[in-house]
Amino acid sequence: MILSLVRIAIFMTLVAALTFGVTWLADIGDEVRIAFGTQEFSLTPVAATIGVALFLLAAWLVLKLAGLLVAVVRFFNGDETALSRYFDRNRERRGFEALADGLMALASGEGRLAMTKAQKAERYLQRPELTLLISAQAAEMTGETKKAQGYYKELLKDDRTRFVGVHGIMKQKLSEGDTDTALKLAQKAFSLRPRHENTLNTLFALQSDKSDWKGARETLLAKLKAKTLPKDVHLRRDAVLALADARDKAEAGKISDSQIAAFEANRLSPDLIPAAVLAAEMHILGNAPKKAVAVLKKAWTAQPHPDLAAAFAEIVPDESPAERLKRFQPLLKLKPDDPETRLLAAELNIVAEDFAAARSALGDLADAAPTTRSLTIMAAIERGEGAPDNVVRGYLTKAIDARLGAQWVCSACHHIHGNWAPVCEHCAAFDTLSWQEAPETARSRRSSADMLPLLVGALDAPADMPPADGPEASASETGPAPSFLASAPPPPDAIIAKAEAASDDMDGILGDPHTIPEEVEKT
Repeated sequence: MILSLVRIAIFMTLVAALTFGVTWLADIGDEVRIAFGTQEFSLTPVAATIGVALFLLAAWLVLKLAGLLVAVVRFFNGDETALSRYFDRNRERRGFEALADGLMALASGEGRLAMTKAQKAERYLQRPELTLLISAQAAEMTGETKKAQGYYKELLKDDRTRFVGVHGIMKQKLSEGDTDTALKLAQKAFSLRPRHENTLNTLFALQSDKSDWKGARETLLAKLKAKTLPKDVHLRRDAVLALADARDKAEAGKISDSQIAAFEANRLSPDLIPAAVLAAEMHILGNAPKKAVAVLKKAWTAQPHPDLAAAFAEIVPDESPAERLKRFQPLLKLKPDDPETRLLAAELNIVAEDFAAARSALGDLADAAPTTRSLTIMAAIERGEGAPDNVVRGYLTKAIDARLGAQWVCSACHHIHGNWAPVCEHCAAFDTLSWQEAPETARSRRSSADMLPLLVGALDAPADMPPADGPEASASETGPAPSFLASAPPPPDAIIAKAEAASDDMDGILGDPHTIPEEVEKT
């Protein structure tokens, strides 16, 4: 509002000044005489003023025409002029329009149209760093990988686009399965842009797949510095890498180096079960059983696990069942209500032949949470207490088709692993294995011939019985075997053969759980 008033006031002032000037010139009354050669012109002051104004306008027009003429000459001579800038702006506008159309075509999946628009944009803009990338992605979309690779190689020539070219070729090599070349390209891309998140992830995945644990740890540290990884996740994954490195060094016979890496892995993540197991084993090798006990107790407090119990047993391998049961009491008291603690207590009492205590320790696990392991232990308890064979066989029959219970399960693809590994063997995901309940569809694949002799025969077999030659069941199918069964002698082949014959009427599963063939009973 105020601005409008100011503009009106200025306009009125100018009109008044012009009116005053014209009136003043008219009131002068004198004439302006202009002599040009033999001619003389007499003008009133107003006419003279108008004449001067027209002369100045004509002079300005002449100067502009002269400037235009000079600009045309310079334009044809190749110099930069206003006229050339006009055409440049027009060409740039058309180029960016073609570039925008190419991007839209690329987003909508029209690869060939995108390449055509990119070529048009290149003619107008002469900006290969913009148009080559669209052409490369469009060529990939249409399946012309060689042409796309050619575009990416062109991008390598410019410092500004070298990273894009390396990254594009790296993705092509990954899609082709050439991980060796992809790893080298990822390392080059990392050197160009050490904080690029996608490059860091790709490099880390390739290094983990190649078991380059040292390089993977360096990349993991770079991710932490780039703030693309939380600190707690970095500590956990660094521990996993240190553990994997320790395992490789142990397999190579570098025990001292393996000890250092194992202790570091356990320090970084005390609740990482495999790291605690390996650290405890290294303490045992170093004649430091108290340190091994401390490591295992700390891990057991975080999550009880059969591997921890097995490592705890290795501390004193030659003790009697009663001595072992007594030594395990401090460990069992850490988390007494955990299912793994109850299963372990039941196993220890079975070995000590205290079947009543084993039943008390197991509680209702066989009924409330029936798994292959809990049902197998229950069958051993029943057999040890002298229950009828049909009761034992009933539990074994249930165990054959029961759930596996807790297993090493990949959280990404839900694949079940027999043993922990830093990388999933199915989907190659890193640090995705966790000890958890196996999926509902995962069932035991032990046959009746495997399980009946394992418990019933092992309990009755004489101590001097020679071992059978039959194959052992895989731990990946039923989970970790009870520790007390690891040293038990297997049953004779005759019992295995008779147990197999007894299961013919149910396609490999033991017959009616309440019916025992006479020939097995007599045996």
